[in-house]
Amino acid sequence: MDEKFSANRKESSVQTPGQERITGSLKTDMAYLNGILDADANFDIIYRVVEIGGKEACMYLVDGFCKDDMAQKLLQYFMDMKPEDMPEDMHGLSKQFTPYVEVDIENDCDTLINSLLSGMFLLLIEGYDKALVLDTRTYPARGVDEPEKDKVLRGSKDGFVETVVSNTALIRRRIRSSDLHMEMMSAGNSSHTDIVLCYMKGRADRVFLEEIKRKISEIQVDALSMNQESLAECLYQRKWYNPFPKFKYTERPDTAAAQVLEGNIVILVDNSPSAMILPTTIFDVVEEADDYYFPPITGTYLRVTRFLISLLTYLLTPTFLLFVSNSQWIPDSFAFIMLKEEPNIPVIWQFLILELAIDGLKLAAINTPNMLSTPLSVMAALVLGEFSVKSGWFSSEVMLYMAFVAIANYTQANYELGYALKFLRIMNLLLTQWFGLWGYLGGILISLLAIGCNRTVSHHSYIYPLIPFDWKNLKNRLIRRRLPGALKDSEK
Repeated sequence: MDEKFSANRKESSVQTPGQERITGSLKTDMAYLNGILDADANFDIIYRVVEIGGKEACMYLVDGFCKDDMAQKLLQYFMDMKPEDMPEDMHGLSKQFTPYVEVDIENDCDTLINSLLSGMFLLLIEGYDKALVLDTRTYPARGVDEPEKDKVLRGSKDGFVETVVSNTALIRRRIRSSDLHMEMMSAGNSSHTDIVLCYMKGRADRVFLEEIKRKISEIQVDALSMNQESLAECLYQRKWYNPFPKFKYTERPDTAAAQVLEGNIVILVDNSPSAMILPTTIFDVVEEADDYYFPPITGTYLRVTRFLISLLTYLLTPTFLLFVSNSQWIPDSFAFIMLKEEPNIPVIWQFLILELAIDGLKLAAINTPNMLSTPLSVMAALVLGEFSVKSGWFSSEVMLYMAFVAIANYTQANYELGYALKFLRIMNLLLTQWFGLWGYLGGILISLLAIGCNRTVSHHSYIYPLIPFDWKNLKNRLIRRRLPGALKDSEK
């Protein structure tokens, strides 16, 4: 058997070009597959020639993607088959003699190669013009722990992982309805990245759903190298200069399930531990899970507080700069907000330098080893806090307001919204410095236009239900209300 196996490996090293389907000749089919896969050079592409029911056969798998114990049991079962047990075609083998659940047959070579590289088990048998495909794959994955980014004070503590099948199971666990549909697609000429569309039949906008399917099927890229961001840029190519987020991302299965039940579409991309929610308005972006894990009055307070703090992060520093430039507008009772000492560096430059420095600290914190994070944080607080003020580089009032802005940015979890407010804040600072009050008002007007003129992926208003006005939905967006429901008559 070993000599035959070695001989077959040498014979199969010659590629047969242009083959599209399985021919039934094992030698020809192996030559084509091994040539395409370069199986003799890739150590993790494993193939083995065996004898099944008196016929030569070959199994293919990718090392690390296939369950070893399951592959061993299947191979042992097939090798124990006798010639009289062999059916006439692969359909009979898959339906009557394959002791496994997820079984399919395929004769298209491109589909087989894609299935193999996705981690499936292939079996080719001499005389059969189709191959047996068994989904015995398993991917390296971490546990479904609570995500670091989307934490809540109360609620479930599980989160999405990098394996798309585990993510679909987390949503399916929460929605036990036959109306929940999960359609698999793929994109990327080289990566063939798995993309899953999750939606509720009868609730999702059918026209918008078909449009998303069409866009995904028409994507012409080599690979979705940045996973969801690559997909988002392919789906929405208009107005890239508008910084407000067109998609909402979440790492929480409960949030994704709630959005699906509301009629939105959730997109899961393999190798990405988060879900894309679309369409998304500005009101969807500022919502968080904590709004619904507390009673209505507490949830409303948290929602309003988050909104007001986000508004302050945008207005605080431009307003202070405007008052510094026009000190005569400040009442005597608020004179304490003014600079106590004449600044060595213009206030506008202090704000711009600190805006850059805060992002530098964020990047440094991401790349700092955990064992060094505490001492470096203390050193950064001393050097950039107390010493920078004493040295005359920054005014204490400027440091105070920028510290508030830096901390307040974390009151909402959406990074894209935080950076959108940051870019508009810097623009407003510059306009205020150059044109005074008119520049300040012009910056606010540009920011309102950036929000109001933005469109969702579904081509609807980004600020619905404000425009077009819908008081009932707007009230639900601003105020956390009781969830609809009633007791059964017997329990009332």
